[in-house]
Amino acid sequence: MFSRELVKQIKARMREKRRFIQIVSGPRQTGKTTAITQALKGLAFPQSFVSADEPLSSREWLSNVWEQARLLQKQRGKDTILVIDEVQKIPQWSSVVKQLWDEDTRRKIPLKVILSGSSALLLQKGLAESLMGRFEILYSPHWSYAECRKAFGYSFGDFLFFGGYPGAAAFKTDEERWARYIGTSIVEPTISQDVLLMEEVRKPALLRSLFHLGAAYSAQELSYTKIMGQLLDAGNTVTLAHYLTLLDNANILCGLRNFSPKRLQVRQSSPRFMVYDTSLLTYASGTGRAALLANPEAKGHLAESAVGAYLLARGREEGFDVFYWRERDKEVDFVVQKGSKISALEVKSGRVRKTGGSLEFKKKYPQALGFVIGSQEFPLEDFLLGKIGLFG
Repeated sequence: MFSRELVKQIKARMREKRRFIQIVSGPRQTGKTTAITQALKGLAFPQSFVSADEPLSSREWLSNVWEQARLLQKQRGKDTILVIDEVQKIPQWSSVVKQLWDEDTRRKIPLKVILSGSSALLLQKGLAESLMGRFEILYSPHWSYAECRKAFGYSFGDFLFFGGYPGAAAFKTDEERWARYIGTSIVEPTISQDVLLMEEVRKPALLRSLFHLGAAYSAQELSYTKIMGQLLDAGNTVTLAHYLTLLDNANILCGLRNFSPKRLQVRQSSPRFMVYDTSLLTYASGTGRAALLANPEAKGHLAESAVGAYLLARGREEGFDVFYWRERDKEVDFVVQKGSKISALEVKSGRVRKTGGSLEFKKKYPQALGFVIGSQEFPLEDFLLGKIGLFG
């Protein structure tokens, strides 16, 4: 069975002295539970794995399973691991975990705890409410091209179209079934069970429409005025910006901002839509693989979206921000910034476009490194395989 880097990270954290609760978080259907299960098989500690995805799970249930893990630790006399999956489904789970974790800390009980759940938004809310300073996050991103190629035998075209959801790989020979899986197992649960249950959304239909529009227009810049013109009952720009933030927090769609040292200008810029996985673009477009990959313009946006999704995943792990840049008719596809380090990336994807953006950007920011992804020096596949550094 294929093992992700996340499995090694979980093992390493569990072998350390008890310090923090480990939170395994990330988009839906990226294999969080599988990674935890694989990691546990390689650890010799006593273990208790429970799931809150049960009808009787409650605050009392959570306290009981924690007490059972304490009893196991006392019986074995060594460090013990407690895993609680789908913890976000327990009402006020974070306050219970805080109380129990702090009790163990005071009593010096070596119970190591892993929490995970399908809703990244609900996990984040609980962490912010009660557990500040008590946890570390292990992120489970969408699967990379390197992982999909090794685990599922994906070609580059396969990865561009089908993206990085491991459960969808079984349907790559049946595009209609694949599309149903993405819609019913990824998109709709993310919107209905994550966003709509957590936030007060006055116009759920508008939020869904914004996702479908933004995903179909991934790697393209649209002003909020243009977005409002495309959507019925669009309300105002504040509402649209808020809904886009919710979709961003749910790890399915974001709006990249125009790079500027002046943060106010960054916030006010028109968003460039970017999916977190290319499958969301191909699903929203409704175009078959053969037709999509044969269209230079569409394939170009798909390639740029693959680069953008890859940068967003790396940025989460490595601590850098992702932007685009445009001034009048000059533009750069991506700008990444980590502290004082800046790199500008153009994606050479085959579609017809204006050039000269990188040169203009370099004039304004001479300290920036420049990359043309898709050139002979920086092949697109090599970049997505993680063979090219970003900051020198």
